[in-house]
Amino acid sequence: MRPLHYNLMLSAFMENFTFCGEVNVQLEVRNASRYIVLHAHRMHIEAVRVAEDKLAGAVRVARSFLYPQTQVLVVVLNRSLEVQRSYNLKIIYNALIENELLGFFRSSYVLHGERRFLGVTQFSPTHARKAFPCFDEPIYKATFKISIRHQATYISLSNMPVETSVFEEDGWVTDHFSQTPLMSTYYLAWAVCNFTYRETVTKSGVVVRLYARPDAIRRGSGDYALNITRRLIEFYEDYFKVPYSLPKLDLLAVPKHPYAAMENWGLSVFVEQRILLDPSISSISYLLDVTMVIVHELCHQWFGDLVTPVWWEDVWLKEGFAHYFEFVGTDYLYPGWNMEKQRFLTDVLHEVMLLDGLTSSHPVSQEVQQATDIDRVFDWIAYKKGAALIRMLANFMGHSVFQMGLQDYLTIHKYGNAARNDLWNTLSKALKRVGKSVNIQEVMDQWTLQMGYPVITILGNETTDNVIVISQERFVYDSDAKTKDPDFGDNSYLWQIPLTIAVGNTSHISSEAIIWVSNKSEHHRIPALEEASWLLGNINQTGYFRVNYDVRNWRLLINQLTRNHEVISVSNRAGLIDDAFNLARAGYLPQNIPLEIIRYLSEEKDFLPWHAASRALYPLDKLLDRTESYNIFNEYILRQVASMYLKLGWPTNNLNKSLVQASYQHEELRREVIMLACSFGNKHCHQQAATLISDWISSNRNRIPLNVRDIVYCTGVSLMDEDVWEFIWMKFHSTIAVSEKKILLEALTCSDDRNLLNRLLNLSLNSEVVLDQDAIDVIIHVARNPHGRDLAWKFFREKWKILNARYGEALFMNSKLISGVTEFLNTEEELRELKNFIKSYEEGAAASFSRAVETVEANVRWQRLYKEELFQWLRKSLTH
Repeated sequence: MRPLHYNLMLSAFMENFTFCGEVNVQLEVRNASRYIVLHAHRMHIEAVRVAEDKLAGAVRVARSFLYPQTQVLVVVLNRSLEVQRSYNLKIIYNALIENELLGFFRSSYVLHGERRFLGVTQFSPTHARKAFPCFDEPIYKATFKISIRHQATYISLSNMPVETSVFEEDGWVTDHFSQTPLMSTYYLAWAVCNFTYRETVTKSGVVVRLYARPDAIRRGSGDYALNITRRLIEFYEDYFKVPYSLPKLDLLAVPKHPYAAMENWGLSVFVEQRILLDPSISSISYLLDVTMVIVHELCHQWFGDLVTPVWWEDVWLKEGFAHYFEFVGTDYLYPGWNMEKQRFLTDVLHEVMLLDGLTSSHPVSQEVQQATDIDRVFDWIAYKKGAALIRMLANFMGHSVFQMGLQDYLTIHKYGNAARNDLWNTLSKALKRVGKSVNIQEVMDQWTLQMGYPVITILGNETTDNVIVISQERFVYDSDAKTKDPDFGDNSYLWQIPLTIAVGNTSHISSEAIIWVSNKSEHHRIPALEEASWLLGNINQTGYFRVNYDVRNWRLLINQLTRNHEVISVSNRAGLIDDAFNLARAGYLPQNIPLEIIRYLSEEKDFLPWHAASRALYPLDKLLDRTESYNIFNEYILRQVASMYLKLGWPTNNLNKSLVQASYQHEELRREVIMLACSFGNKHCHQQAATLISDWISSNRNRIPLNVRDIVYCTGVSLMDEDVWEFIWMKFHSTIAVSEKKILLEALTCSDDRNLLNRLLNLSLNSEVVLDQDAIDVIIHVARNPHGRDLAWKFFREKWKILNARYGEALFMNSKLISGVTEFLNTEEELRELKNFIKSYEEGAAASFSRAVETVEANVRWQRLYKEELFQWLRKSLTH
């Protein structure tokens, strides 16, 4: 059978958090059957009836029952339903408005000293079945007509505008919403709340509203989001050449939500921290965060809502696109920020390659056979690797051809479902139209159906001039894995790799050439290769792979960076830093090469290479921060940072400055350098932070510059006494600005005092004190603190039952928590504890735990094999 239309009528009782519903589903019968099976979970069914639409009268229901194992409702009939007839299935039921994060759930906030409640939905991927019986799979698109009955003191919202409202005598009202277009169940949404709104209208007449707590609306905290939403709808309509398909779009800011946001069609829901913004106290990085979440959710109104992946294995078809467009859309709003060309590297490419270099990784498209598999596909591989592959594709196709292909894809499949091959075919046709012939499917299948990524090694040929040898192999952090895993030895991993390459010398770099590498090893002639010239592969890091060279070429590149780094582009400078640190960590390269590369940073005026360096140093720092020779490493990093720290100084606090400075790159660079200086213990940086905090405490006026507040708070808490911790704790409770609350809470985790850290861990599980979604961040930040790592790890093990019950079903949350508390464990003892812990709790989160074990094994192995080599080189270089 398939559903054609749903009529859903709900009554929400906010005083006892229950709701009752009646759903009428119009069904088309494809194969004769005596059973109707549809999804329903955690509800009480009161009555089930089936009627034929025309003449044959009622079809008697023999019985119906819920089957919780597969979350379905089975309706058994007295006779078979006939093929190609359409029937109406009517179900009356009731359920709870749960106090959790999924389905139709409740949340609350305090206004004028009283607690107010709201009810909101989160159906993706499989939770619509908790709110009404339905065919809860993306392929079953249908139209929906929703009515919501609630007390008149509340308002209700859904995907479509309200058509009519009927007021009853007893203070209740029923809102009838317009019928939706064809859509999947998991994009359906509704809310019952006391919110107010502000609105704006796009050029094409789409009404955009932002709903939030009345006090936040009054303060104007939603104005920034509302304003950019209007501009972004216009941008996407122009880019995709497909108009936004509903009459309105509401953005709803809620206090409690499992994800940053959810792209429900016409009613997108955001957690407050990712959409509300107080211009007077938000940093640039917070502004950027809010911007990108909105850009991401709006892209989904096309990739996801309008054209939906056929099945969850291709969830990256919506998430990869939305994640890639976060950068393209932000570039539209802030052209000077170079997000897609630069920030994409550190925030997406470098980050996901860490995860995808593990043998416990998985392909971007992975089979989903049961409901529990679905949670597994929503991870950084789907989002970030998906985005990196799309960026690689856009670059080798050419952006304008790529854009043309996307326009065709959306036009052909709108209001329907599509699979990856539909996209590949459309893109191949777009290439044909401009006279290029690449079989996109053949190339991309290797990238989406195999896990991991290649490392390309380029070697100069000793015997023949101008000829280089290019080879590819799968990159892994743990080389022991190759011997453990039989699949690994047979070298079966091969990719078709669009390798761009350029030749340079001290003053100049050639234009790039593209070489398609598809064999294990190939010889290529490079015409302009002279004795003193160097090679550079993967120009601007548009490809999803790492590049290694012979040591001679690395030396020439290091030399070039030292003498005149600007010959090499900003993106490639960042890429060289990231590749070198990771190649060394995995044992493909001597440990000193990355540390020699970062010596040139004292001359580097661009933000991106500094950002890449600090992100690459971070895991290395965590591998060393509990060793006895740690101070040598610390000293070396401080030396590299010192001169730039002096040059840039501290920002002054111009509170009247608008949020978006043209000097974004400069401000972010200064922030990065101050962060490195303070965290590695630069004396001046420590004094400055302490002075700023003392001034705040004594004057009770916070004059700390917005962009470095988090650094100052954290440094102050770690250096100063318990009174500072108590002061920050008090401010955390009293502030109403969500952006400020977040950084105050994280600052509390920076303390050196183990009693305070333990107190904070125990308080984190109290929902009245710390929001459900923030508790995870508290635990992870304590784990990042060397004084708290073992405390967080112990707390995690003791509280696992509670944590797993709270976050187990929410995608991402559990995996984020598990990797956060384990990724910096690095002793044999901790590895043993981890394995024992997993043995005793076999249920749930298996994939995250196997990743955790592999990460810790690689950490232990690195300590054993390379730690001494690194310290020896550091000792030698510090004496010179």
